[in-house]
Amino acid sequence: ELTPELAFKLGRFGGYVLSQHEEETPLVFVGRDTRISGEMLEHALIAGLLSVGIRVYKLGVIATPGVAYLVRTEKASAGVMISASHNPALDNGIKFFGGDG
Repeated sequence: ELTPELAFKLGRFGGYVLSQHEEETPLVFVGRDTRISGEMLEHALIAGLLSVGIRVYKLGVIATPGVAYLVRTEKASAGVMISASHNPALDNGIKFFGGDG
């Protein structure tokens, strides 16, 4: 089950791993879809990223390909999309993108 606690831990761990491979402070773009749990998970994930010193740009509601495109074109270190894609509305998920989108 994807809880805010798990989203925080994923953000914290993902941010830590990313910071070990970047010379400068990493920048991560975070987007979400319109699912009811999206905003809550977005806040928790961002809190985890910020807790390890990651710079975050919150994209808000955006399509998954939009996150990948912006990560690549704006040269962000990584991107995260909070969405369960085609799955039922009560589900949610977290997708990580590398710097190449």
